[in-house]
Amino acid sequence: MSGLSNIAIRFLAAGVLLALPAGAFAQLDARAVLRAQQRGDETSLYGTNPYENDSETEGEPQDTTQKVRRIRKPLESYFFDDSIRALPNFKWHIRQDYNRVTVGPLDTTLTDYRIDYPFYLQDVGDMAQGALGQTSLPLNYFRRPQSFDFTFAQPYYAYTYNMENVPFYNTKRPLIRMSYIESGQKRYREENFDIMLAQNISPTTGFNVDYKARGTRGQYIWSRTKNHNLAVAFNHTGKRYSVHAAYYNNHIEQQENGGVVGIWAIADTTFQMPSGVPMKLADAEARNIYRNNAFFVTQSYGIPLQRMTDRDFSMAGLSAVYIGHSFQYSSWSKVYTDVRADYTDDRDHRDENGNFVPADHSYYDDWFINPAQSRDSLYERVISNRFFVQAQPWDRNGAVGTIDAGVGIDLHTYSQFGMDDYLSGRHRKTNRTSYFAYGSVGGKIKRYVDWDANIRFYPSGYRGGDLEIGAHLALTGYIRRHPLILEGRFSVSRRSPSYWQENLFSNHYMWSAPLNKENETRFEVTFSVPDFAFEAGVRQGVVGNSIYYAADSRIAQHGGNVSLSSVYARKDFRLGGLHLDNRVLLQWSTDQEVVPVPLLSAYLSYYYEFWVVRNVLRLQIGLDGRYHTVYKAPGYNPALSAFYNQREVGVGNYPYVDVFAMAKWKRMRIFLKYQHVNKGLFGNGEYFSVAGYPLNPGMFKIGISWGFYD
Repeated sequence: MSGLSNIAIRFLAAGVLLALPAGAFAQLDARAVLRAQQRGDETSLYGTNPYENDSETEGEPQDTTQKVRRIRKPLESYFFDDSIRALPNFKWHIRQDYNRVTVGPLDTTLTDYRIDYPFYLQDVGDMAQGALGQTSLPLNYFRRPQSFDFTFAQPYYAYTYNMENVPFYNTKRPLIRMSYIESGQKRYREENFDIMLAQNISPTTGFNVDYKARGTRGQYIWSRTKNHNLAVAFNHTGKRYSVHAAYYNNHIEQQENGGVVGIWAIADTTFQMPSGVPMKLADAEARNIYRNNAFFVTQSYGIPLQRMTDRDFSMAGLSAVYIGHSFQYSSWSKVYTDVRADYTDDRDHRDENGNFVPADHSYYDDWFINPAQSRDSLYERVISNRFFVQAQPWDRNGAVGTIDAGVGIDLHTYSQFGMDDYLSGRHRKTNRTSYFAYGSVGGKIKRYVDWDANIRFYPSGYRGGDLEIGAHLALTGYIRRHPLILEGRFSVSRRSPSYWQENLFSNHYMWSAPLNKENETRFEVTFSVPDFAFEAGVRQGVVGNSIYYAADSRIAQHGGNVSLSSVYARKDFRLGGLHLDNRVLLQWSTDQEVVPVPLLSAYLSYYYEFWVVRNVLRLQIGLDGRYHTVYKAPGYNPALSAFYNQREVGVGNYPYVDVFAMAKWKRMRIFLKYQHVNKGLFGNGEYFSVAGYPLNPGMFKIGISWGFYD
């Protein structure tokens, strides 16, 4: 992470040079609109073209020798409605299977800016190894990632780019946004840097670059991380034709220390520096390196079934058919290395007199290939093709808005060393092909009902017999123009185990056995009042043949059913400038050995926000607190890059509190925070979230985020 300041300056300079030629887009001429209305000219139902300029004076003869100025077309895409087009800047994500996008605003306010760890942004947050750039797993079972992609990278889901979270932007002016946050002494520094450049060539065509560099030099010994993520994207969202293309790269390096030798090393003793806390792999030089290269392109072309007129601002209000294709290439690799070294637990057990007796242990029980050191190399590649058709019978926002159908083929390549391959020096490759068909239907009834249903089926090939069915219904009512939303979701899935769950050959773990398909049924009901920052929901799930990593870190499958239930509530109170934000989650699992979850998890944020100088400087001061009850939280295995269900120690009953001061001065956001302010003040002293991995001790953070507009 060193040298990020120089990198930031270089990126800023490059962004400014790219942004300068474009200039500002033309704005709406109000006088031209008024004159048109006075003359009685027909205008579009969607308003006057904001990029069309009229002559400055009325009644003057036109100079026919001059070239006619080209009219610049506005954003006419059926993806975006009038409320979205009215935003000065907005972003969206593309759906891989369907001709749809998910739209959201660009956040430049103080909202959630204080949350610098991305895995803490959703509801009650994640259980985490502790530092920026390290692994995490959502406390909420129903938010845990479910993917057939490279499973070894799933613990980094909060950091990595994939096809459906690469951002695209539409900006009226070129935009550059930079952020930098650092904390701790130089030797143990944690750094968080990102830069975003977005520019529209025209109202319908734009490109953007997003780069993030996050990690730490390590508060604890052997905990250095480097997490670099890059996305370069291009989009064109025209009246009929749209294309989204992007290249993204994820590069992760993490030193592995295996966690503390015992809870006592954190709770019962005081070390002068966190780097003095004894770890299990402190002498083993264990390390994981992940590399991901990917690109994708999704295109669609709309064919209107009705004659288009000048009054039709876009195809969203017409009967139409869209045909499209989506292609993706993604390759992942992981290399794990270590050397054999035992660790000593000074408080392994007590003798008959009650005195502690030390003992030596080996972190891994088995060394199948090399008894002195490890170098496990794994590789996975997926090439995906999807062809889809979307029918728009009447109106895109009608009772039956869109009907989708598609077929797809995925080509998988898996590669790892086998025992014989160590002699030849070549990887063993396995190729699999999966075929599937999918479809969906959805629509709206004015602003009161929003519904959709979808299905995906794999008839043959790899994952043959897999099935996914889902449905969603949202009912909206209004009291004094305040929306009240009642939503229901239902899903049924039957999915094959991943390749790596059935086949693995490494120095410490080895298995090759078929597993049964997992079955899961989920049902969810939520009620929300957005204007009053209230949300409550109930979720129920039943999992059959659950696949998990057992207490010995080996793959296991539960033969019966496990029932999961949860109740989630969020309410943000506001009294003048005082904000009291509360998120609480209750969860129950019928088998904690298979799916361990804490009974209670909570995130509370209390702060005061006010203007220091009206419309110039706004300040936010407060506290963030996280807490969950004691349960047998998962541990983390470095060689497998997976969370496993340890059954030895309980984790929880520790409040983790941060104090912060955030400020927004014009286009600049300023970040000040002291993390883990309650260390040594209150709590049981066991500040763990993942078994064996302590959260960061107290440290001060400072940062800045600045947006530049041309």
